[in-house]
Amino acid sequence: MEIYKLSDKLVSNKEKNNDGDSGAVLIITKLKQGVKNENRVNVFVNESYAFSLDIAQVVDLKLKVGQELSEEKLLELKKASEFGKLYQRTLEWVMLRPRSERETFDYLRRKLKMSSSEDILKLSEHIIERLRTKGYLNDKKFAEWFVENRNVKKGISRKRLEMELFKKGVSREMIEQVMTESGRDEKEEVLKIIAKKRAKYDDEKLIQYLCRQGFSYELVRGLVLNYEKD
Repeated sequence: MEIYKLSDKLVSNKEKNNDGDSGAVLIITKLKQGVKNENRVNVFVNESYAFSLDIAQVVDLKLKVGQELSEEKLLELKKASEFGKLYQRTLEWVMLRPRSERETFDYLRRKLKMSSSEDILKLSEHIIERLRTKGYLNDKKFAEWFVENRNVKKGISRKRLEMELFKKGVSREMIEQVMTESGRDEKEEVLKIIAKKRAKYDDEKLIQYLCRQGFSYELVRGLVLNYEKD
């Protein structure tokens, strides 16, 4: 779908230089809705495809047919185009399930593996800030989701949960808050695991296994020794 088009012939507004060459004016000649992604707009400069932007970017940047661009402005718009594409891919990835900011940064680093460290940091911070502002990234909500869903049926220790959340970039203060608010019961978690592993291990090996999972020796020993055996 063609949104706008400039059909007038482009002419140079620059006088010929000493070599007899003329410099062409850079003009947006057409804005056309994307075919594969209707939320993106293909931008044509001097009748040739130059880059694409999402609709919001076109509005924010106030682009219109007939607008003259400098070389610097064209480069800036192409960078905005790359940002928009990467932001959209990252948003789709974030929407699959809750993500932490650290996970998102690692995702962007993988996507930008050919870029310099400075470029990765700058672009990643920009995208993460936008996702955070729009409510798509929230480490506290991620931690709450993670605690609620991590091995609900199999059982998991608080220590292991805290370790996994910390590796995902959640602060220790936030982890402590979420764990306190979760109302998890270590005893219930131990009993879940005992119910699944009772037939596989004898008492001593089961105690050792549970300790390796992050539960305290005092807790697991009493529960294992007093657990009803078939």
